[in-house]
Amino acid sequence: MAASSRSAREAKRRVQQMEAKRGLRKEQDKRRKRDNVLAISAGTAAVVVALVLQLTVFSSNPTEDEFKAAEAGLTTPSASASAPAANAENIPKPETAAGITFTGELKLNSGTLGVELDGTKAPQAAAVFKSLADQNFYAGLSCHRLTTGETFGVLQCGSKSGDGSADPAYTWGPLENTPADNTYPAGTIAVARTGGNANGNGTQFFIVYKDTVIPADAAGGYTVVGKVTSGLDVVAGIAAAGLKPGDNATDGAPAEPVTIDSFSLK
Repeated sequence: MAASSRSAREAKRRVQQMEAKRGLRKEQDKRRKRDNVLAISAGTAAVVVALVLQLTVFSSNPTEDEFKAAEAGLTTPSASASAPAANAENIPKPETAAGITFTGELKLNSGTLGVELDGTKAPQAAAVFKSLADQNFYAGLSCHRLTTGETFGVLQCGSKSGDGSADPAYTWGPLENTPADNTYPAGTIAVARTGGNANGNGTQFFIVYKDTVIPADAAGGYTVVGKVTSGLDVVAGIAAAGLKPGDNATDGAPAEPVTIDSFSLK
């Protein structure tokens, strides 16, 4: 009887262990399913964030659809608005331009523009572009993007790669002299930057050839560094020639390639 009782207890213990293992496996399966759902949710969120970033990046000028999306509130998280500049040691000090008005010429292959940079309202930006111009940085670079919307007309220049991508080795901030009403009058020279990042300015700039409204994003507006004092008709002529075939109807590369022969400031 004793042996039989022990066998029964052992059999019962094995059954309990098997049930416990089955229960553990079920719980693990549930956890894996739950984790998969979270992973899918996280992936979906990442896609949404990627789309938002794509809509709000201004290292290349936004399309009309893009700034309509910005008006609808599709902006990058505000935390990125305070992301620090990556290489402050390489950026000229604003004191080198403070209170100074620089004048000069931006020579394109299609004509020459007289320009003026305002070191009083935008000393950091003026210092950057004076430094880059003195280094002949812009000679040979392209004006890779043109927008021809009804109320959105800009020509963007200064991408080191020539395709509009930002140069991660040269970023700076902060924003300066941004228009409170988001309106950039014809003749404005402003600084292109990464969307949602007040320290995402770089080497690119855009010339506004007709009154344009660009909604501010999480970081704010875009630094107005100066203006065109003569030759704005050169840019208007580039716009009148239209866009490269196959591009967006109102946003793409100029029909005829536009390059910078020289950019001089004094």
